[in-house]
Amino acid sequence: MKTIITAFAFFMCSWLSAQSQYEQGMEKAMGLWKEYKTEEASSLFERIAAAEKTNWLPNYYVGMVNVTAAFDPANKDKAMAMLDKAQTAIDNASVISPNNPEIMVLQAMLYTAIIVQDPMTNGMKYSGKTMEQYYKALAIAPENPRVVFGKAEFEIGGARWTGADTQKLCKEVERSIDLFAKFKPETAFSPSWGLDRAKETLQNCKK
Repeated sequence: MKTIITAFAFFMCSWLSAQSQYEQGMEKAMGLWKEYKTEEASSLFERIAAAEKTNWLPNYYVGMVNVTAAFDPANKDKAMAMLDKAQTAIDNASVISPNNPEIMVLQAMLYTAIIVQDPMTNGMKYSGKTMEQYYKALAIAPENPRVVFGKAEFEIGGARWTGADTQKLCKEVERSIDLFAKFKPETAFSPSWGLDRAKETLQNCKK
């Protein structure tokens, strides 16, 4: 019995240590990202992903860091390299967690970033791909605020190009804000972003 207890205690200490290293690493990477140290944050998330082979979140954040950086005009020259890195990470995350609406939203964001790089060339090709991701995510998680908001935001962008009415889409943005209030992330590092952007988009709707 003593041997069993000792072995169990050793296992628990090892598990807690591993959890602590993961949490510390994720917090540090998040901190780097908040400081706009994109490359450092991406590299740290990649190292965590290599260690956490059954956890989709580190790869998700490799994708998120690089996709959001690709929207920055200051990164125009390296945006496609960032998006290539992001796509690899998204693919890896999808293998670990198939049919994950959060990953689908990120994939849709990546396609949107590709459109932004060259709207005339990429708009027709990637608009359909973007909407396909949102529709798939919506079928799985109709109450996920990032799914509802992301789809509405993308469609508002398209409507402004064509001059279409955005009233119904703005109502969807408003609905997403209500969903954000109810949404509870599964873990401390699960996606929870989007509320500020949704509020800003809604304000722009009212102008």
